[in-house]
Amino acid sequence: MTLPKHAPIPELYVSEASAAALKDDAGRMPSWDLTPRQICDLELLMNGGFNPLKGFLTQADYDGVVSDMRLTSGALWPMPITLDVSEKFAEGLEPGTDIALRDQEGVILAIMSLTDKWVPNKALEAEKVFGADDLAHPAVNYLHNVAGPVYLGGPVKGLQAPTHYDFRARRNTPNELRTMFKKLGWSRVVAFQTRNPLHRAHQELTFRAAREAQANLLIHPVVGMTKPGDVDHFTRVRCYEAVLDKYPAATTNLSLLNLAMRMAGPREAVWHGLIRANHGVTHFIVGRDHAGPGKNSQGQDFYGPYDAQELFKAHQSEIGVEMVDFKHMVYVQEKAQYFPANEIPEGSTVLDISGTELRRRLREGLDIPEWFSFPEVVQQLRRTSPPRANQGFTVFFTGLSGSGKSTVANALMVKLMEMGGRPVSLLDGDVVRKHLSSELGFSKEHRDINIKRIGYVASEITKNGGIAICAPIAPYTATRRAVREMVEAGGAFVEVHVATPLEECERRDRKGLYKLAREGKIKEFTGISDPYEEPANPELRVDTTDIDVDSAAHQVLLKLESMGLIGLS
Repeated sequence: MTLPKHAPIPELYVSEASAAALKDDAGRMPSWDLTPRQICDLELLMNGGFNPLKGFLTQADYDGVVSDMRLTSGALWPMPITLDVSEKFAEGLEPGTDIALRDQEGVILAIMSLTDKWVPNKALEAEKVFGADDLAHPAVNYLHNVAGPVYLGGPVKGLQAPTHYDFRARRNTPNELRTMFKKLGWSRVVAFQTRNPLHRAHQELTFRAAREAQANLLIHPVVGMTKPGDVDHFTRVRCYEAVLDKYPAATTNLSLLNLAMRMAGPREAVWHGLIRANHGVTHFIVGRDHAGPGKNSQGQDFYGPYDAQELFKAHQSEIGVEMVDFKHMVYVQEKAQYFPANEIPEGSTVLDISGTELRRRLREGLDIPEWFSFPEVVQQLRRTSPPRANQGFTVFFTGLSGSGKSTVANALMVKLMEMGGRPVSLLDGDVVRKHLSSELGFSKEHRDINIKRIGYVASEITKNGGIAICAPIAPYTATRRAVREMVEAGGAFVEVHVATPLEECERRDRKGLYKLAREGKIKEFTGISDPYEEPANPELRVDTTDIDVDSAAHQVLLKLESMGLIGLS
């Protein structure tokens, strides 16, 4: 049942006295350090953004949400909100156990009373919620390769909200927005959901939406987790603030939503609508391919362009928010203004710049016309995304033991140092093992930890404008993908598959490791008793069987030049 828009929404926080008592008791409870996504989910559970949820879903509620977007109460809810944990943590936990939920610095945020513990069918969850069990979908990859294998469910008692040190004046709970709308006399509010910077087409879209709905405008961007590769939220919020004065101050407000998106297309649109209803909004803009993740493994869009609008419209009365649908906006040169793509005057010259084209222009330092974006926005984007020749980057060599990775990586390091301009760091597998991962063994779990440590260091080097060269075996696709996502948050990632065949690697085996592996004296040896998952689409593939080290290193240099990362002239 939808609450009146200005009435307070139920929160899950306990009183200060109860919170103090629970904090004292928490030392005797099992304690779980929440992941970044779980922190986002918990915040919206506690402040009422996920109303009517009272905690992380029970198994029965989870089953209903996955199968038909319904809680056991019958209420509409399209997204599983679950506490995923490791098998080790879940061992021995019984219903009735209270669990202290902490942030990544150990600060206790809430107590969850465990009612359910189960191992989900993640393939079914992927099919039902995201439309396909396809690792090209970022949320499906997260489900299989990041999320824990055991789900816990139960009600939550909120002790304190997560602390945000950034843009604090722009962060509002559902009840804070409801109070503000009441104070301002805003009875009709249209919300604009975005995870991208605002350009002129967005401004025109939001103006039209507010006019059509005869409503005030809430620009409500997501600043929690979005799609890997998206512009970071610090840059985006600076962009929003830079153009806020282009909107009428009396009828427009900017508020930030700490939501971890799943990029679930149609289901996500319904979810976003329910969340906005909890924030006191009456209308919601649903665009083409709303919250779409891009292409699947076959190169096709995961969702149809209007699937999200259709599902939202089918459930609009239950959501309690009216949909405002808008088509793609394009610039008509002769009219010097934006039109919906389906309203273009006949014979007009249409100008448009795609997201890919915008990134190319930023990468290459090219002009971005004022008809497309505001100079203030372009200035902020250029600060964060300078031309590639001025960015840091990571070259990540992967291949079998003996393939030539380390040798080529060393040669590349010397060539880049000879060129100068940026600091160069080599993170070789053996050296990292000695200095970063000396306590680790060679199980799959430990090898993954080692590679992720390399990735973290490389991402920090890249973010700060340096060049990181990595040369581990890195046999697993999912781990390499995790490293790519870490690095690409701050610069370019160049994967080089040193594709020297196993037979040649064995022939070169100076340490005799392959011989020992074939004799069974070395367990879990990549290429013999443990698989090497070849990269499907590396930036470069090099076979060192018939070329010398200098030639192989030069191939990498040429690739870096073609990507605009260095200049050889």
